[in-house]
Amino acid sequence: MKINSAEIVISAVKPDQYPSEALPEFALAGRSNVGKSSFINKMLNRKNLARTSSKPGKTQTLNFYLINEAFHFVDVPGYGYAKVSKSERAAWGEMIETYFTSREQLKAVILIVDFRHEPTEDDVMMYDFLKHYEIPCIVIATKADKIPKGKWQKHLKITKEKLNLDQNDQIVIFSSETGEGKEKAWSIIESYM
Repeated sequence: MKINSAEIVISAVKPDQYPSEALPEFALAGRSNVGKSSFINKMLNRKNLARTSSKPGKTQTLNFYLINEAFHFVDVPGYGYAKVSKSERAAWGEMIETYFTSREQLKAVILIVDFRHEPTEDDVMMYDFLKHYEIPCIVIATKADKIPKGKWQKHLKITKEKLNLDQNDQIVIFSSETGEGKEKAWSIIESYM
């Protein structure tokens, strides 16, 4: 996909703040510091559109990015971050759940997992949540550049088994460093539009 324009349009915490256009939306979910912002920047050929941080828990709102005036990426707060109060975590959870379960424009959730490690319990819970609500899911196994190519199949098998991946859901081996998987990710996203 050729990206002609990409901009953040709003950081929202409740439904009345969401963009009003009926454009397709793709939410990006994943644990804190897994590389959601790096994924966005790589996919959109931008250096710093989505701010990356070495500090987990940076994203605390639903950040809507308008792409090519045609669809939105929605960056949601990372999960599994311990240094946030229980009440803050509960508020984030409620905000994300409201968005995931009530937003008609949501076409699929892009679940980003760290390919170097087996998916966490939080990753599994998020995947199960999406399956429960019948929300299409695209799994992006990121940081592939940190693993020798000869071990990719082994890591892929572990990831699929741990998530108990549904055969309808696709998994993309991805690297925001090398661009590995970028074209495949775009073709899957476009298929949901």
